[in-house]
Amino acid sequence: MTAVPKNRVVQRDGIHFQGQRYLSPTLAPFVGRTITIRYGPRDISEIRVFDHDTFICTAIDEDHPNLRLSLRDVEAARRARRRELRRTINDRIPTVAARDQARISDPPRRRPRLRTYEEDD
Repeated sequence: MTAVPKNRVVQRDGIHFQGQRYLSPTLAPFVGRTITIRYGPRDISEIRVFDHDTFICTAIDEDHPNLRLSLRDVEAARRARRRELRRTINDRIPTVAARDQARISDPPRRRPRLRTYEEDD
């Protein structure tokens, strides 16, 4: 297995990588520090965490603890979600455009001017 290294900053809620959040109790003293993570592209359900080439721990993706996910699976799911969102937006554009066109064709209403006390004098 080839381990790909990446630098990440440890956040309060873990390490964020590829839209996933990885946790381990061992990370608590490293919050705010930059560490190196190593992961296998065929299984990103867990990452190995290093500080200056010293192994710290293995952090687990808490959302998918028993699911083996590859980087390719995650990227494919993202592409599918983007396509779905794009399709939804494109389906809504004609409706919004028609509604906006109807607003443009109506002349704007004038608001009555409020009188001030100075005008009464």
